[in-house]
Amino acid sequence: MNMISPKLDKNVALIVGPTASGKSALALEIAKKQPSVIINADSAQVYRDLRILSARPDIEEMEGIEHQLFGYIDGDEACSAARWAGDARAAIAAAHQRDLMPILVGGTGMYVRVLLDGIAPIPEIDPVIRRAIRKLETLEAYRELETFDPVSAERLHPTDTTRIQRALEVIRSTGKPLDQWHRHKSGGIGDKIRLHPLVLLPPREWLYQRCDLRLHQMIEGGARKEVEILLSRDLSTDQPVMRAIGVPEIAAWLAGDLTREAAIERAQAATRQYAKRQYTWFRNQCPPDWLRAEKPFNNDFDHIIETILRS
Repeated sequence: MNMISPKLDKNVALIVGPTASGKSALALEIAKKQPSVIINADSAQVYRDLRILSARPDIEEMEGIEHQLFGYIDGDEACSAARWAGDARAAIAAAHQRDLMPILVGGTGMYVRVLLDGIAPIPEIDPVIRRAIRKLETLEAYRELETFDPVSAERLHPTDTTRIQRALEVIRSTGKPLDQWHRHKSGGIGDKIRLHPLVLLPPREWLYQRCDLRLHQMIEGGARKEVEILLSRDLSTDQPVMRAIGVPEIAAWLAGDLTREAAIERAQAATRQYAKRQYTWFRNQCPPDWLRAEKPFNNDFDHIIETILRS
């Protein structure tokens, strides 16, 4: 395979898809053929406290390939898409300076969207307004959104509590609806790089079986101890690290509220639901011209790697 010059053309490889779809293995295979830096684009793998439950690669699994933005944030902090995008921009620029291919790999679509398209410069929401909106019933909040931001109301489902609250917070706090802010996004690098994207969308049953198997492997690999250590830190339950899939279920097991088997079943179900949401998001939200892989690789990577780097 002919190697390309990341520094010259600002090449960036991007591998996205649902959890357990084989993203990390493919990134490693690319890095073995093209001098690269693998950069994490998964919202759970940024946290230092979640190596096992986030399926973050360990030193042995990295196979000597440089990895960045993995496990670099303490669980007592909340990593936003904007923060990650800033860190990713810096990592990509540093890789290009060394003429290394940045390979973004992960399953958090919002991270990738903010990195490529930028983010709207929405001011901080007034905490008093936020608290007042959180007290509203979802339907009541939606009715108010219909009045003051009908564009967002039309776009959102009436039961989508989180997004309804966010849209209402913005219009109440800033006086401008979300769509006005989104017209003025800044900080995106999509027009400054040559992107080589691949979306992994393997058969769902195959994917769900992988999710179930990996949860068992996490338990055998020490996930219970990982959660025990995390709980000992007495972090706020509002922190993302405390809501990560597997943490609440194993915490209930440790507390005696669930059996081992029940905790595993609940965590497996949550993982499958998450994979389904990711699958739907990447299938519908990624640009239609992005390369898609809908079959498992079965360790035959050469053709797909050639296709990615020539795209």
